Amino acid sequence: MIEFRTSSFCNFGECVEVGEAPDGTWVVRDTKDAARSAALRFTAEEWAAFVQGVKAGEFDPRG
Repeated sequence: MIEFRTSSFCNFGECVEVGEAPDGTWVVRDTKDAARSAALRFTAEEWAAFVQGVKAGEFDPRG
């Protein structure tokens, strides 16, 4: 079973949540309809690269 976490910045329940699966992959899903929403799966390496990119500001729309 995956224990999902939602960001503390989530407002009004329209967010994404993330959890680590038993096989070591990371799963991201939409909180609005978590039971029916398609989840995205990432390898541990992909997830680490994404988190590193977020921390480095690579996805900041303000440049």
